[in-house]
Amino acid sequence: MRLLFFALLMPAVLVAADRPNIVFIFSDDHAVEAISAYSAGRLNHTPNIDRLANEGMIFENSFCANSICGPSRACILSGKHSHVNGVLSNERARFDGSQVTFPKLLLQAGYDTALFGKWHLGSEPTGFDAWEVLPGQGSYYNPDFLQMDGTKKRRPGYCSDIITDLSLDWLRARDDDRPFLLMCQHKAPHRNWSPPARHLKKFDEGDLPLPDTLFDDYANRVGLLKEHEMGIDKHMYWGHDMKFHGKNQFPESFSTGIANAEYRRMTVAQKRVWDAAYEPKNQAFIEKMNAGKLSEEEIVKWKYQRYIKDYLRTVQAMDDGIGRVLDHLDATGLSENTVVIYSSDQGFYLGEHGGYDKRWMFEESFKMPFLIRWPGEIEAGKKSRALIQNIDYAPTFLQMAGVDVPEAIQGESFLPVLRNKGYAPKDWRESIYYAYYGERTHNVAAHDGVRTLRHKLMRFPRTKEWQLFDLMNDPQEMRSIHDKPEAAKLLDDMKQRYTSMRKQYDVNSAAIPVSRLTEKWWRQRYQEIDRKTSKESADLLFLGDSITQGWEGPGKETWQRYYGSRNAINLGFSGDRTEHLLWRLEKGKFKGGTAPKVAVIMIGTNNTGHLQQSATETAAGVGKVVAKVQERFPQTKVLLLGVFPRAAESNDPLRLLNKAINDRIAVLAQDDQVDYLNLDESFLDDNGVVSKEMMPDLLHLSPKGYEIWAKALEPKLIDLGVQEL
Repeated sequence: MRLLFFALLMPAVLVAADRPNIVFIFSDDHAVEAISAYSAGRLNHTPNIDRLANEGMIFENSFCANSICGPSRACILSGKHSHVNGVLSNERARFDGSQVTFPKLLLQAGYDTALFGKWHLGSEPTGFDAWEVLPGQGSYYNPDFLQMDGTKKRRPGYCSDIITDLSLDWLRARDDDRPFLLMCQHKAPHRNWSPPARHLKKFDEGDLPLPDTLFDDYANRVGLLKEHEMGIDKHMYWGHDMKFHGKNQFPESFSTGIANAEYRRMTVAQKRVWDAAYEPKNQAFIEKMNAGKLSEEEIVKWKYQRYIKDYLRTVQAMDDGIGRVLDHLDATGLSENTVVIYSSDQGFYLGEHGGYDKRWMFEESFKMPFLIRWPGEIEAGKKSRALIQNIDYAPTFLQMAGVDVPEAIQGESFLPVLRNKGYAPKDWRESIYYAYYGERTHNVAAHDGVRTLRHKLMRFPRTKEWQLFDLMNDPQEMRSIHDKPEAAKLLDDMKQRYTSMRKQYDVNSAAIPVSRLTEKWWRQRYQEIDRKTSKESADLLFLGDSITQGWEGPGKETWQRYYGSRNAINLGFSGDRTEHLLWRLEKGKFKGGTAPKVAVIMIGTNNTGHLQQSATETAAGVGKVVAKVQERFPQTKVLLLGVFPRAAESNDPLRLLNKAINDRIAVLAQDDQVDYLNLDESFLDDNGVVSKEMMPDLLHLSPKGYEIWAKALEPKLIDLGVQEL
């Protein structure tokens, strides 16, 4: 039936015998410095990945749109930036599998499609004939795999080898009459870098070279950089990262709390081989530490060697598997009409600037490997300096297959670059946009920016600081020149480019969900309320910022009189903007069953006060909040309140901004599910002035203000179905 369907749907496409097969080999956290085709073998040799460079093309300026595992994968599948595809971080990330992806479109065009290995997107894969994926991050030793029937299967052996086996088994068994897409997605070299038995002693013959910036003090750059928690010196675990057994003997030098879970998964035989490789080296180090023979700097150097060698050993095992796939394609003749790509979800710090992990827009984590072999289309041994990004993969693959690229895809096909010997056409992009939205893990500050071939501009919204780098004169990004007088014109030009690219990709911070989990009080309040709403349903929800949270402060007595017996929950969080409320609505747990009768929303004044954000952008964020409430509670009536007036005088710029927001959000009340209520007159005198009796700081309500608010709401709440007092 499936063959008949496609034959009727697209007969012209199905008879196109020259459509290439696509083998997309993908890894996790593989830095370009750990690929000898990029680094001239400074650290290691990857002969099989290098085959793609020697027989095809290597891209020297390939970048991700958001340097973290789940978001990067979502960008690749969808061809869209994170704020559009919906996966901004790994925190409770769940890819919406109903959206258009390039595997779905290839499947509809008659391709066989398969995915084996790491998925890490929360939902089940869609758009594939066959798949078998690791749950979450997966394991290196004896890994479990999720099956298409919903079960889980444990496979003995080493993860990279098993993923290669599954891919080859599928290739051997598939229908030879159809083109195919195979996505072979490795866990390696993701943390905790557990190598296979055959490579446990590789690199034991001596120390690997240290990065020049291993002891970077982060001078001449924004202070937020120093807050990170991904340093080799302070943030590597005794068991998990460094492979020691038992209690942490040196807590001043190693973190405590995460054991080596991979060791627990091993068989007795696997543990015996592992211990034979690690324990002599571990005991020699412990002996030196106990004898006081190692300085702090020497300890960091030892930790670096342990880390980098384990990392490279996992790379070596993956490279072995890539060689097996290439050998199969060559031996079966499939190579002649098969595009083979090697890439990774982002780069990784290999001790540069003293770190490991990714997330930053700095080159080490921002840059992705991209190597491609396509016999007959790409001349062997070519290099390209064209700027490409992972949102470009989807449209490129679709064009290769002769499939129309949907307008919603934000990436650009670089097929013209491939067919132009790696040279960018005259109309090719001159810059790319990057955004990292922040996570509690590793405490890397949210930031975004743009990069050209030579320059990079970064912005940190928390501190409203800029960084500007000249990558030609400062390739290691050791000093920002944003405050140098001679760079003033360059800074202005890059800011204009930044603004233009945000507009091009419809980047509006007010409408992009962002958490504040890095703030302890916010995290604790969120977790407490999340536990409550996951267990208790409510008839009435109040959603907002500090003004709403104030029902628990100056408004406590009024709340008790008006809402104490009406099953109401206060979801106000001080300091929240529209984007923070969006995140809470998207990630929060709410008890199933009866939906709230009414959700009262009042949000936006912090977009005004914190950022002086345009009314249009804030109103768009409010609109997203309303839409998210309707999505989560389809039966709930929404009472959208105009943003309360702020500042004393009617001509105050912030007051005018709030008024402009209200003018725009009033139109959201277009059906009987959403009602709009502007309470400005309740808080202003005849001259339009806010009194300090009503709002002591000209923003937050006094007890009297909460009384007036409750009385003004009452008739509308009853109209919407809330039980009368």
